[in-house]
Amino acid sequence: MAVDLIVPLKEPNRGKSRLRGALGTAASEHCHAGLVLALAADTLGAAVAAPGVRRVLVVGTDPVALAALRGLGVEVVGERTTGDDRTDPADPADPPAAPGSPDDGLNAALRTGERILRADDPDGVVGALQADLPALRPGELGAALAEAAGRRAFAADRDGSGTTLLLSAPGLRLTPRFGPGSAQAHARSGAVALAGPLPSLRADVDTAGDLDHARLLGLGEHTLDVLDRACLLS
Repeated sequence: MAVDLIVPLKEPNRGKSRLRGALGTAASEHCHAGLVLALAADTLGAAVAAPGVRRVLVVGTDPVALAALRGLGVEVVGERTTGDDRTDPADPADPPAAPGSPDDGLNAALRTGERILRADDPDGVVGALQADLPALRPGELGAALAEAAGRRAFAADRDGSGTTLLLSAPGLRLTPRFGPGSAQAHARSGAVALAGPLPSLRADVDTAGDLDHARLLGLGEHTLDVLDRACLLS
């Protein structure tokens, strides 16, 4: 069964605060937003090309700033953080996040995307993919979808604490638990942990060290371009 993916994305100049400065002192302020967009562009390019992916929906806090991403074959919509998006009152296992916490905004954005996708296909499989996977290979994402085989499942990041991909079962709620310790939270909520190695899917980038690790796996063209231009500026 084909999967529709939601990719949440903050305003580029506000996202990835722990990565700020990774391009060097001279280039950090000027290029940080470009680096965040490049990470997302490489992630989205791989997602669109992955076997089993039908639709990719970007939910952004500033859709105007993300308009260029539409050229990658994705849809871009604005975030609507209403009370209905912050928690699912029909799900007793879905406690509300603390207002203003990072997971509050992220999970709300995912519920917005899920609502949009479910309006077109109530019985489909919906997934949440993080936007910071610049080494992602389409084949590995396709392998993760195949391993899930219609089960609610997740891929932990390389240190095992975070989540880079969460998939619903057909027609059932995604019920995201993103935030600190999300891998354990998703496991406790009944999602199956994907066991495949999936190195590029697990290589999310939050710090300069993470970026170095992703570089060893092979970065996508957009991120490489930003890094090359930063080297010229330094």
